[in-house]
Amino acid sequence: MARLPRYVIPGQPQHIIQRGNNRQLIFAAEADYQFFRDALVEAANKHGLAIHAYVWMTNHVHLLATPKFDDSISKTFQSVGRRYVQYFNYTYKRSGTLWEGRYRATVVDSERYLLTLMRYIELNPVRAGMVAVPQDYPWSSYRRNALGEGGPNADWLSSHAEYSSLGRDDADRQKAYQALFAMAIDQGDLAAIRDCTHKGWALGGERFRAEVEALGKRRAASKGVGRPRLSILVDRDTPGPDTSVSGATL
Repeated sequence: MARLPRYVIPGQPQHIIQRGNNRQLIFAAEADYQFFRDALVEAANKHGLAIHAYVWMTNHVHLLATPKFDDSISKTFQSVGRRYVQYFNYTYKRSGTLWEGRYRATVVDSERYLLTLMRYIELNPVRAGMVAVPQDYPWSSYRRNALGEGGPNADWLSSHAEYSSLGRDDADRQKAYQALFAMAIDQGDLAAIRDCTHKGWALGGERFRAEVEALGKRRAASKGVGRPRLSILVDRDTPGPDTSVSGATL
C-alpha cells in the first residue's frame, strides 16, 4: 500500500507518535531520556518546531507540536532519530534499526481538540498503569502545564494560545488545567484521536477537515460516516498476555 502524504500546515499543531521497532524498548535508563530530550530540544529549536506537550514512554513517544515551516517536523525527527539511534546502539552494544519506521502524525483542530490531546498525551502513563496520577511520571509535560514547574525537563516547552486562554495568569491557567483532568476524556474523542493518528487523517470537525483538504492533496478523513468503530477504543499498543511491556499504551 502506498504511503499517504502527510498534511503539514505551518502554524497548525500536530499530534506526533514515534514508536520502537516491534514495540521494543527505546529507553532503558534515565540517561536515555535525557539524551533524547537534549537532541529533541536542539533539533526543534533549529528547525522551528514549538512543542506544547509530550510524554516519553518506554517504547514510544508522543508530541503535540506546531511547525513553523513545511519541513519543521520531518527535519526535527530525522535529526533526533539519527542521533538517538547512534547513541542507543553504541550504549547498548547493538546494531540495526530502533524505530518502527516513519513517525505518525495528524493535523489538529486547535479549538476543538488541543486541550483534549494534551490530557490524552499526559495521561498515557496512567492508562498504562505505570503511575496513579500524571504528576508522578517524570517524563511528561504535565508538571509544567499543571503545576508550573520548570527545570531542564520543561523549560523548553512552548504554551499554545488555547492553553494560554485558560486564565489571566500562570496560576489561573494551571488551576484551570488541573480541573480538566478531573473529567474523563470522552470515549468518542479517544477513538477519534487514535484512529486519526493511526491513519493520518485530520483530527477535527467537518469544516476543519474540509479546510485541510482544500490545502492538501488528498482526503482528510475516511469516506465512512459516523463515529469510529468501538473496536478502535482498545489501545493498539496494550500488551497481551504474552507481550507484557510496561508503558505500551497508545
